[in-house]
Amino acid sequence: MKTWSDERCPWLALYLIPGLGNVGFRNLLERFVNPEAVFEADLRELARVEGVRKEVARKIVNREFSEDPEAELEKVERCSARIITYVDPLYPSFLKEIHQPPMLLYARGKNIPSNQTFIAVVGSRLPTHYGLKAAEIIGMGLARRGVGVVSGLAKGIDSAAHRGCLMGKGFTVAVMGTGIDRVYPPGNEKLFAQVVENGAVISEFPIGSPPEPRNFPIRNRIISGLSRGVCVVEATRNSGSLITASLALDQDREVFAVPGSIDSFKSTGTHFLIKQGAKLVENADDILEEFDFFKKPVHGRDVLGGDLDRSPEMDEPERKIYELIGAYPMHIDRIVRMTDLDAGEISSILMQMELKGLIKQLPGKMFVR
Repeated sequence: MKTWSDERCPWLALYLIPGLGNVGFRNLLERFVNPEAVFEADLRELARVEGVRKEVARKIVNREFSEDPEAELEKVERCSARIITYVDPLYPSFLKEIHQPPMLLYARGKNIPSNQTFIAVVGSRLPTHYGLKAAEIIGMGLARRGVGVVSGLAKGIDSAAHRGCLMGKGFTVAVMGTGIDRVYPPGNEKLFAQVVENGAVISEFPIGSPPEPRNFPIRNRIISGLSRGVCVVEATRNSGSLITASLALDQDREVFAVPGSIDSFKSTGTHFLIKQGAKLVENADDILEEFDFFKKPVHGRDVLGGDLDRSPEMDEPERKIYELIGAYPMHIDRIVRMTDLDAGEISSILMQMELKGLIKQLPGKMFVR
């Protein structure tokens, strides 16, 4: 038997056996106690373990790895990552409860606190401004209650949820569908670095793994598995976020959904979840009251139309327009029709409000809070 240079190498070696899944890996551990003993077993002993096909057992005996374990460990260290095995005290205990927990995690950033409660916040990669705002506010509200946020670092809702949690000084975990050395999607390098600095980035995929479509439904079980509940913010009926919600139910987690406009195709998935019994939520407290979980008071409101710290300072015309404009974009012509001011005055007021950060102008003369 080869002598490994590092105690993590046998774990990596077994993990890098082609065709051996997490269930087979765990069954091997239950039978042989540790990976070193697995490699000392003969073909007949290995093939008798449930979930281990004879072909896979032969690869274990012959040490047929998809990558050299020691070279893989060097790659891990070069990208400032680390390996967390299933028996490591730092392995998230809540994740062990699911049917197919990853037997090995690649991680960057801080250690995931063992006593931390997490909620997953997921949704569309192509959200509306309303969806982005909702995810950010809910992420911030959870953080201010002392609750962490788990998501997938995808564009759209995932990124907004991570940002909101970071803005609330909370701990956020990004679960990647690629190798831990790759930032995906491209353009999220800054957010990736912020999560590494203030939270954790994890993956079950080996170093260098590309963003293959099949990886993302696989990683979704980790997003829900780390969390006590999953909150879906804006998703269509065929969204991958509904897969995460379904996995959450299978894992005995709670499912929450943020309602949207009945005119918005982007909210058909969340409305479907609500019809199926998911709890309708407008803010973080709607989620946390389900668990009787309140750690510290929050000043101000964290509802979708509110400000987290204080009401913005506005004069009367600005306040009148601000109350007209909601979380959904409104065209300037409609604002003019709904006030007693002329178009020139409205344009001037809108410009001042935008400079104050009260509203945002979208393409096509659309305005939103």
